[in-house]
Amino acid sequence: MKQPKLNVKKLVSVFWINKIAAQKSTKRVKTGASGCENYLSSIKISRKAKRLTKKIIRDTKIDKEGKNMINTGRKHLVHIVKYRWWWMALTCLLLVPGIIAMIYSSVTYPNHAPMKVGIDYTGGTILQYGLEQKLSNSDIAKTREDLEKAGIENPYIQILNVNTEQQEKTKSNINSIISIRTKFIDKDSNTTEVITEQLQKDYTNPELISVSSVGPTMGKELFKNSLLAVTLAFLGIVAYLSFRFRFDYAMAAILGVLHDVLFVCGIFSILGLVYNVQIDGLFITAVLTVIGFSVHDTIVVFDRIRENLRYYSKKMSFGEIVDASVNQTLTRSINTSLTTLITLLALYFFGGVTTKDFVLCMILGIAIGTYSSIFFCSMLVDFWNDKRSAATAK
Repeated sequence: MKQPKLNVKKLVSVFWINKIAAQKSTKRVKTGASGCENYLSSIKISRKAKRLTKKIIRDTKIDKEGKNMINTGRKHLVHIVKYRWWWMALTCLLLVPGIIAMIYSSVTYPNHAPMKVGIDYTGGTILQYGLEQKLSNSDIAKTREDLEKAGIENPYIQILNVNTEQQEKTKSNINSIISIRTKFIDKDSNTTEVITEQLQKDYTNPELISVSSVGPTMGKELFKNSLLAVTLAFLGIVAYLSFRFRFDYAMAAILGVLHDVLFVCGIFSILGLVYNVQIDGLFITAVLTVIGFSVHDTIVVFDRIRENLRYYSKKMSFGEIVDASVNQTLTRSINTSLTTLITLLALYFFGGVTTKDFVLCMILGIAIGTYSSIFFCSMLVDFWNDKRSAATAK
């Protein structure tokens, strides 16, 4: 099958610019990549001209049917369109366990929250005591029973790790910290004294090292402000992407953000059920940061799809352009996420105890945000384009 000509004018221009003395040849210039290289080897040309010519050949590939293809510099590492149902199945596998955990938590928790919330949102008081002896789960169960018998309703008890700063602030050499969360304690209440007396019966020289309280009204106000912040972030993203790209791109990005937020919330719901992990104001901060990072990564992919559509929309199908665009931005997305994750992992393992949950939320969000921008959002754009094309054909 005879192949079409490939950039003959550009090749001739390169030859003349570099003052090429070409030998006479009766062979016709073949337009395939191998044909051009064979032709170049049969004539005397400068090294610079040869490099420029090979670059032209590399930048405009010719497939077997003679169509111009986008050059990614390598074979496609991922195929979004070909395996999009597999990516959809993987997405469901990532989201379903967390959704089930949130539904279960909403049914079982007294406040019907999908996650175990801290005093930032429910209101209450946290008392932390330093203890000389190390605690076990059986000790915590016994302490909870004793506090309930003493009249403390639904105490929430945790064992915390001890850092160097906390040891320096205490009089005795503490090896563990017990954290007790109760309902909001007023100044006139003797609840703190009751808890301290009970701990003195169970442990040796318990030392009260911190007391923090949030009133019920303040907790509700913080909850409303958190919801408002997340809602405004979503609306701002929709408005910007609708202006910058198209409305279907904006909806795909929003669904990607929802995908990321659902995954992070689902994991924390599971952690709340298994390890009693609570969310606080830092959790909302981490979620908002994850939203921004996820949208930033998605915009990079969408921008490359839009750019390639300008030049290849008549020569390639939309699915082929999506595949090529994702592969062009794949290395950039992975490298950016990896460098961020390395920093966050260092903070998680070597940072303070109070920021561990915040950093964990960031780690989960950035990891799933990278996945969603590559596999989920681009898959949705291709799926909607197929639906629109099918409707137009009818």
